[in-house]
Amino acid sequence: MTLSICRALFALLLFVAPGLLQAQSSDAPVQKLLRAHAEVIQKSSRKTIGPAIDALAQSGLPEAQTVLERWQAKDMWFNRDTGLFVFASKADGGLRVFDISDGAEIGVVDKKDYKQLKPNSGIRGLIASALVQFQLNDPDPLNRSAALTAIERDAEPSHLYALRGAIAGEQDPDLRARKNRLERLLTIRFDDDSAARLAAIDSFAGDLGVDVRATLNPLVASEIKVSDTVPDGAVTIEAGSDELTQKQAYDLLVENGLAPALVDDGTIKETLISNIDGDRVAGVQVASLDEDAARQAAYQLLADQGLAAPLVTQDDIAEAVQQYKFYRVYTSAPLPVALAAQAVLDNIATQVALNQTADLVLDALSLASIYFLAAIGLAITFGVMGVINMAHGEFIMMGAYTGYVVQLFIPDLTLSIIVAIPCAFLVTFGAGVLLERLVIRWLYHRPLETLLATFGVSIALQQLAKNIFGTQARPLTAPAWLDGSMVLNDIVSISYIRIAIFVLALLFLALFLIVMNRTRLGLEVRAVTQNPRMASSMGINPDRINMLTFGFGSGIAGIAGVAIGLYAKVTSEMGSDYIVQSFMTVVVGGVGNIWGTLLGATMVGTLQKGIEWFNPSNTLAAQTYMILFIILFIQFRPRGIIALKGRAAEA
Repeated sequence: MTLSICRALFALLLFVAPGLLQAQSSDAPVQKLLRAHAEVIQKSSRKTIGPAIDALAQSGLPEAQTVLERWQAKDMWFNRDTGLFVFASKADGGLRVFDISDGAEIGVVDKKDYKQLKPNSGIRGLIASALVQFQLNDPDPLNRSAALTAIERDAEPSHLYALRGAIAGEQDPDLRARKNRLERLLTIRFDDDSAARLAAIDSFAGDLGVDVRATLNPLVASEIKVSDTVPDGAVTIEAGSDELTQKQAYDLLVENGLAPALVDDGTIKETLISNIDGDRVAGVQVASLDEDAARQAAYQLLADQGLAAPLVTQDDIAEAVQQYKFYRVYTSAPLPVALAAQAVLDNIATQVALNQTADLVLDALSLASIYFLAAIGLAITFGVMGVINMAHGEFIMMGAYTGYVVQLFIPDLTLSIIVAIPCAFLVTFGAGVLLERLVIRWLYHRPLETLLATFGVSIALQQLAKNIFGTQARPLTAPAWLDGSMVLNDIVSISYIRIAIFVLALLFLALFLIVMNRTRLGLEVRAVTQNPRMASSMGINPDRINMLTFGFGSGIAGIAGVAIGLYAKVTSEMGSDYIVQSFMTVVVGGVGNIWGTLLGATMVGTLQKGIEWFNPSNTLAAQTYMILFIILFIQFRPRGIIALKGRAAEA
């Protein structure tokens, strides 16, 4: 009995609900608007649906955003009989419907009386574009930012007016700046007012943003045309100028059927062959046609007889070009807008060139700081002591591996780098002292033997590193605060690691100057460098000073290894990548002078980056040219940029 009553009530609900729905929804403004466009909405064609979506988006109704969102999510249905629109979800035995004006639940109805709106991807895209104006005023700044990103990616004319309405109420300064910038870009693209477009274009003078160039470049699309007169809205071009050569002008005449085509050598030969009569062509012996001038003369005879197209001479070309006017027509914008866009693009091109130069200078200084760090230790061992240490690169490698080992035990990356720098110094200082005591001290003043011995040590250290750490590159991870780059604009940027290495190079320059000029060790080193015998007579132990000096230079190489390992791969061969540049830096700068080493590093780094700029696809060729240039430089200045003075220079 109870079951029968429930079924009866449900049937009654299905019968009564449509009437309730019509009573509650038919007079709602949003319902009236949808019913006014019911035909195109129900048809769901991307080609015709646009006006309905725009009308809803621009209606100003508070429920318009919800309707668009539910429509996009395929939650909107309409009654087949009454044409009323509802939100609906499937329910047991029917369809649960909701009023589109206030979202109130109406009840459960028979599903067969309703049809679901299923917008395809194209229509959903149009709805998404219409929703942007609501998202631009969303209380959540993340949603507003997402809306701006969506407009930047795929802007439409309707977005311009939505943006203008959303700027005044924006409280976030960054989002307000983005909205203002995007509004000006869309004004350039979509505004019908030429004055507004010109003002927006002028506001971007000198702006290096890629989005600005992407917006302006289509406006200067143009074609070069030719006719008897120059029409209004076109720019006259002088034939024979850099913009339009005489040959290009004549080709344009030929293309438009205003002049005969040029006859090339291939056509001349084919025409002569096709007109051979016995051993002659146009009355000329075929055997005599062994030069271009003879073939052209024979061809002209055929042309005079009407058997070939006439030859076009340079005089003919000049005369034909003088008879017509050549002009440029801008195809994507009115002439004032196009000229303004071209002027701003020219200004931007100048700024781009200047900023590219600045970026190249920063790259060169960054590379110079790396070479200076790698060479400062060599400036001590080679420049001060005169020892050719071919194992210097391996001390750099040892420092990098020391940093890697420290990070295995200290997971905090910042702390690990702080600990790794003194550890690398101590490890390579000890290795340098050991090398000096066991090998170098027996080979002073014997450069060839020193070179061969340290080269052997270099190979041995590389193999030892392979045996311990393997052949794969090991990570020396930089702290998070060194990630990324300092971006000055869309062209100029420099990584924080490079900045850190530059600062480190300056610190070690200061450290070296303090040690050499403000400490007893530095005084003794300079004394031994200038005159070992006199220093010995003054109570200085040259043997001890040589040991400490070599160790100090090796220790600095270890610290350089930590710095270099932060951005370069740490392998057993990494030292060999810097040994050549280190020697070049010291030799070019001036042996035995720290300021010379600094200038040498700057020269080598700048030269390498400059050559790479001309040949960016081949860095090996750039290094080759750089070495050749330095060889020539040494021929004219064998003692380097800053020559060492005193008795050491004469040794």
